[in-house]
Amino acid sequence: MARVKRYVMYLKVHRISGSGEVLAACDAELMDTTLMHGDVEICINRGFYGTECACEEDVRGALACAENANIIGKRVVALAVAMGLIAEEDCIMIGDVPHAQIFRI
Repeated sequence: MARVKRYVMYLKVHRISGSGEVLAACDAELMDTTLMHGDVEICINRGFYGTECACEEDVRGALACAENANIIGKRVVALAVAMGLIAEEDCIMIGDVPHAQIFRI
């Protein structure tokens, strides 16, 4: 029996001329929301995080080869932690939503 993909995240790869790529991924339920962190508003929108839904396998594959990543949401951050890309204590909490940036040098 074929395995059914669950699309629970959004994923977009930004290609920046001369600077490489930045992967953006967020949990689907956060799309089109605004989170507050002190005086800072964080807008989670399709312009940055993409318009295409992605399953965990898609995001895992993209994270595995990403040079830089900007991720937000409990599922996508837990995936990066499980892959050993970041530690939980490296995340910023925006309310109860974890956010992390990954840079490979």
